[in-house]
Amino acid sequence: MHEPVTVELFIIGNEILNGEIQDTNSHWLCREIAGMGGLVVQQTALRDDLDRIAAALHSALERGTKVIITSGGLGPTADDLTLAAVARCVGRALHLDQQAREMIRASYDALFGKGILDQGGLTPAREKMAWLPEGTIPLYNTVGTAPCSLLHAGRSTIICLPGIPKELRGIFNSSLQPFLQETFRGGIALMRTMTVFCNDESILEPVLSKVAPAHPGVYIKLLATMPGETPELDITLTTVGTDSPSLEKLINAAMRDLKKGIALLGFDCRVKV
Repeated sequence: MHEPVTVELFIIGNEILNGEIQDTNSHWLCREIAGMGGLVVQQTALRDDLDRIAAALHSALERGTKVIITSGGLGPTADDLTLAAVARCVGRALHLDQQAREMIRASYDALFGKGILDQGGLTPAREKMAWLPEGTIPLYNTVGTAPCSLLHAGRSTIICLPGIPKELRGIFNSSLQPFLQETFRGGIALMRTMTVFCNDESILEPVLSKVAPAHPGVYIKLLATMPGETPELDITLTTVGTDSPSLEKLINAAMRDLKKGIALLGFDCRVKV
């Protein structure tokens, strides 16, 4: 029997330790990780202090923790120090990651296009969020602006998630799923995202509750939003195994059934590239 994958959580932000807001991220993450068979061995709350964050992360690396997850401190302001602390912890320089920069620009442009922000594009403060430790893989934030970052450091992996619960959960359930499925389930993971041009998840629920049991090898997740918040909804499909062609068949079959059910409801959908 394999030993469970060990996980440590670091919840970062003065507002947590000042009692200004309640931390709900750690509770949610613990529940999700335990559901995948992972073992959360420690949970720590830290102030926005570069030295303290770097030292705490370094200690987790020394303990050999397999997955280290931070929440918070990825934003555009001067007190958002998580990425700088990770860079110091692993002894790597921060650099302007062009892929992360483009993700951020596209997110702000989309928010501007919807009338949510008065200005799109990049500013120096926004571009700050694209300065990542060398070797970091940026992962798309499906809800907000700051990308998730994933960094392999020896036998450990450091994952930096935004502190806003909705953004954290959105990334966890979408962009981060291939890594999570590979790490906690074993094998290789394949993910597809389907956009449905419908803004009411309750209408789609009967289709998902019928399709999901018919495809037990595929993890199907509807990314929920507030009613009316967006004209469309995303559904992610993830499967894990050892043979890529077989995974393609599994996920394609599930997508066909989803498309068929959604079409019967009178809605269109498309698969994101």
